[in-house]
Amino acid sequence: MLTFDDFARIVREEVDLLPDFVHEKLDGGVLVDSDVYLHPKRLADDLYILGTYSVDPVFGKRIILYYGSFTATLGAASESAYRVRIRETVRHEFLHHLETRAGLYDKGTLIEEDARRMQDYYKSHS
Repeated sequence: MLTFDDFARIVREEVDLLPDFVHEKLDGGVLVDSDVYLHPKRLADDLYILGTYSVDPVFGKRIILYYGSFTATLGAASESAYRVRIRETVRHEFLHHLETRAGLYDKGTLIEEDARRMQDYYKSHS
């Protein structure tokens, strides 16, 4: 299993690959958290949140990636498998940031995509 330190290193490497303009106004930065984050609307203990983008009056605009959720879903997978999932999650959360900067907070294409994924999840449990 990937260590927390290796996870944080890969997150930083993937964030550093992104162009400077996507970082603008992300004043809370990109953080890694050791916790497992189960989705609050899950039907079973099988739906993990890998990352979040939030806008907070105190902490600002920030992205958090949850190491525990990654290890719960990927387990003993290779570092390259973790890297692929981290890259997907980092880019997904940065896209939320860009949509928010464009005035689409809570209504952009990713919000719609996330809602479709939840519908698919519910269908898979019916």
